[in-house]
Amino acid sequence: MSHHPDPASFRAAASRFSTGVTVVTSRDAQGAPVGMTANSFTTVSMQPPTVLVSLKRGRTWQAVSTSGRYAVNVLAADDVAIGRHFAGAPLAQGAPSFDERDGFFLLPQAIAQFGCEVVNAIEIADHTLFIGEVRWCRHQDGLPLAFYASRFCNGLGAEIRPSEALAYPAEGWSI
Repeated sequence: MSHHPDPASFRAAASRFSTGVTVVTSRDAQGAPVGMTANSFTTVSMQPPTVLVSLKRGRTWQAVSTSGRYAVNVLAADDVAIGRHFAGAPLAQGAPSFDERDGFFLLPQAIAQFGCEVVNAIEIADHTLFIGEVRWCRHQDGLPLAFYASRFCNGLGAEIRPSEALAYPAEGWSI
C-alpha cells in the first residue's frame, strides 16, 4: 500500500526549500525564442559540466524536446517582473529582449547563463528531467532572485560564519 501526502501539504513543505529562479529558454519549430520560469535547476557533474532542469509539458518543453538544446538564465534579485513574465504574467511593455549566442537565447541581465545540449531526458510523472551537457557558461556579479514559501525573495547571499550559526532546533516541527 502506498501513502502520499495531500497535494497542499506536499506543496507547502516543498516550498520551504529556498531555490534560485531561472528562465529556461529554447528555440521553437519556427526558430523563435520561448521560455519559462523554473526553479528546478541543479548542477549534476563537474566533469563533464552537466546540469538538469525539470520541465512540465508546454511550449518550452516542446522546444527543448525538439531542438535538444536549452539555455538556463539565472535571474538577479531585481528581475522579479521578468520571472513573473515567463511564469505567465506578461510585462505591460512586451516581452524582454534576448541576446543570441551560438543559437541559445539569453537574457542579458541574468547573473549566470548556461548553454546546454540535451544528453538525456527522463520522464517522471508530469515532468521531464532534461540533463544537459554545458557547452559554455558565463556569469556576472549580482544578488540572486530566490523563491521561498511560494514567493519571490531577495536572495541576499550573505555568508553565515560558523561562529554565527544557530543550534539545530529540536522543537517546533509540525507534522
